[in-house]
Amino acid sequence: MFALVAALLFVLALIFEIAGLAVGSVITVTTLGTAGLLCVALHLMGVGAGWTPLKK
Repeated sequence: MFALVAALLFVLALIFEIAGLAVGSVITVTTLGTAGLLCVALHLMGVGAGWTPLKK
């Protein structure tokens, strides 16, 4: 799941870079890239991959 979020963040960062956009001073290409790298790191650590359905 984190890999999918990271891919989405990287696509948004690419679009922002190509279009020269920024949402205020908070959401920039650098912010989106950093958030994408964080999601990749969490994915590689295995966070969120070990869920199991509830057992009765």
